[in-house]
Amino acid sequence: MNKQELSAMVAEILSQMGREPTVKGGDYRPADPGPEKKDPGFRDGDFVPDVTALDLRKLYLVDSPENGEKFRKMKERTPARLGSGRAGPRYKTLTMLRFRADHAAAQDAVFSQVPEDFPEKNGLIPVQTRCIDKDEYLTRPDHGRCFDEENQKRIRQAIPGTPRVQVVVGDGLSSAAIQANAMDCLAAMTDGLKARGIELGPTLFVRYCRVGAGDAVGDVTGCELVCVLVGERPGLVTDKSMSAYITYKPHTGVSESARTVVSNIHAQGTPAVEAGAHIAELIDTILKKKVSGVGLHLEAVT
Repeated sequence: MNKQELSAMVAEILSQMGREPTVKGGDYRPADPGPEKKDPGFRDGDFVPDVTALDLRKLYLVDSPENGEKFRKMKERTPARLGSGRAGPRYKTLTMLRFRADHAAAQDAVFSQVPEDFPEKNGLIPVQTRCIDKDEYLTRPDHGRCFDEENQKRIRQAIPGTPRVQVVVGDGLSSAAIQANAMDCLAAMTDGLKARGIELGPTLFVRYCRVGAGDAVGDVTGCELVCVLVGERPGLVTDKSMSAYITYKPHTGVSESARTVVSNIHAQGTPAVEAGAHIAELIDTILKKKVSGVGLHLEAVT
């Protein structure tokens, strides 16, 4: 093929590029456009609905279910991501957006701080573990379980004598959990213990707090029992879960099995006020039995 023939072939190909393609020699017909898009309910420039406001127990996205009503009733018992539906082989957009929003909330709960004025506003005594900032708290758990000499001195000054029950509010791994639940829970605990003849002294607020900080408080104060309200590691169901760790005769090195735990204290789990009343009853029982943790359960069985 010479240069003139090649040029003619290229010119012919270019002239045909603007024509509609043929399929097996027949006229071109466009593919099936598929179903029409549903109206999302908002237009460009509108605010996108807050997906975190949707109740996971009621969020059911399966198209044409065989028995949707029965599945919905089952789903009301758990916030697990069931019945999420699918778009082809992928998650639906709403499912994916909710997952990412919950994951972002969990990260924020870990890395954010309880406000500096939180202890003062709520009548708590502020102290701090050996951690100097959030980064050290996350990378050095051991520093979150003890106090330096200055903070030990502050605890001794704030809590004279030897308290029978010492309550500690610690930020833990979720500052959001403490702000949402701690004070309501503490108020219910105080009322419940007072009704049982048990008075509480000053309550400590421990920044950068691990559960073991309660043991260090026991070392400093010599208290008979310590109750630590602490923000738990957030998950994808809630970023506001708090737990109470109750230890009889707390001291550094005490076994983890010696703790009695009340967990999942949040709006979707055990409400803070209800948890506080239950914790007061537990504390009373532990003081009478003089044992907490596994030992308390073993005694209940025998």
